[in-house]
Amino acid sequence: MTSAQVDNGQAGGPEAAETTAGEGYQRGLGARQIQMIAIGGAIGTGLFLGAGKAIDRAGPSLILAYAIAGLVIFFIMRALGELLMYRPVSGSFSEYAREFLGPFFGFVTGWTYWLFWVVTGITEVTAAATYMTYWWDIPQWLSALVFTFILYGANLISVKVFGELEFWFSMVKVTAIVGMILICAGVLTVGFSDAGDTATVANLWNDGGFFPEGISGTLMTLQIVMFAFLAVELVGVTAGESKDPETVLPKAINTVPWRIAVFYVGALIMILSVVPWSTFKPGVSPFVAAFEQMGLGIGAAIVNFVVLTAALSSCNSGMYSTGRMLRDLALNGQGPKAFTRLTKNGLPLTGTTFSAALMLVGVWINYQWPGDAFTYVVSFATISGMWAWIMILVCQIRYRARSDRGELPRSSFRAPGAPFSSWFALAFIGLVVVMMAIDKDARISLYCAPLWGLILGVSYLVLKARNPENASFAKR
Repeated sequence: MTSAQVDNGQAGGPEAAETTAGEGYQRGLGARQIQMIAIGGAIGTGLFLGAGKAIDRAGPSLILAYAIAGLVIFFIMRALGELLMYRPVSGSFSEYAREFLGPFFGFVTGWTYWLFWVVTGITEVTAAATYMTYWWDIPQWLSALVFTFILYGANLISVKVFGELEFWFSMVKVTAIVGMILICAGVLTVGFSDAGDTATVANLWNDGGFFPEGISGTLMTLQIVMFAFLAVELVGVTAGESKDPETVLPKAINTVPWRIAVFYVGALIMILSVVPWSTFKPGVSPFVAAFEQMGLGIGAAIVNFVVLTAALSSCNSGMYSTGRMLRDLALNGQGPKAFTRLTKNGLPLTGTTFSAALMLVGVWINYQWPGDAFTYVVSFATISGMWAWIMILVCQIRYRARSDRGELPRSSFRAPGAPFSSWFALAFIGLVVVMMAIDKDARISLYCAPLWGLILGVSYLVLKARNPENASFAKR
């Protein structure tokens, strides 16, 4: 990144503000905010809404799928942590791809991760609109439209306020899940509520066994399971705006194992013990359904509010990350120059506005296909989001080899078991892609991926031809 590019990107932030060296952002995210963003980032639509379809397909064996996938996510996050401690930057994945794989991969990664969050934003708005129908019979597209404008307005505030909002959004989600686990534990031990007489841990294997739909049924849920974990890598995007990234980011990443153990594995064990798995249906939050089965109507309404908050929180994070990713691309000459500019508060307003406008496509999707919207966008979000994970793992493997040879400084936060853990994670992602190809509902994303790759390939060649002297297109 040249000094000229940096100067062009800083559109007048206050000189007294603490900024990220070479990027122009304000370091406004504190330790507790980063920690809660990391904890709450993976608690969203995939768990609260998508799990209903996954339970219907796999039964109790979904618990095992989440546990194994969670281990893979930990390997990915530790690989990311090693790269972040080597060089913490807001461009994160695209910057590492640019350095270790070349400018083309940086270009593809940046634009694909941007697309992932735009599509995810549509997914979350779709989910939020679905949750609204629990209380009121209003069109999904109308709710989606209102939510999109509200979240866009929230992203016009400073990064400090964004971090504070995300802190409390995540606090609501975390508190709610812990509360659900405790209530389910009470039902199992004390026996209160309508489900008290039938609640038992034996529900995990009584109704058709632990694998009621066979191993194949469990494998077919991997796409939904991996979607639930998308956004855990958002911590990497916050690196450029963290007050103390060298201390805060490793701590946040190391919370991954217990986050998954409690919020995914623990919550599902409790819910599926209290209510038989065959009770749950696709398109209905298993948490809401569980409380309704227990006869706790107020609890179901509260849970529905929490999952609504979770969806809006995730979409809010999406708007945050898209503006940063577009700015990183623009600073490297791989995107429109207009995206380089920051507001006085250090916000990439142009990129965020552009992304929010595209998220309005979600309103049209909800209008055209209110029943199938979630399935379509989930499948495409999964394949585009996993590309970032693939780049993280491949770049970490390349970095580890070069640092071991002494060509680059050693990271202070080395990934355990690497490079073997990274290769294992890559193989698992490959298995998920195969399962997506078999699943007729998820297959649409594999049709779209080559088209997106072609668009990016042609765009890159055009940009390179127009800017032959731009150092960003030269192999480093």
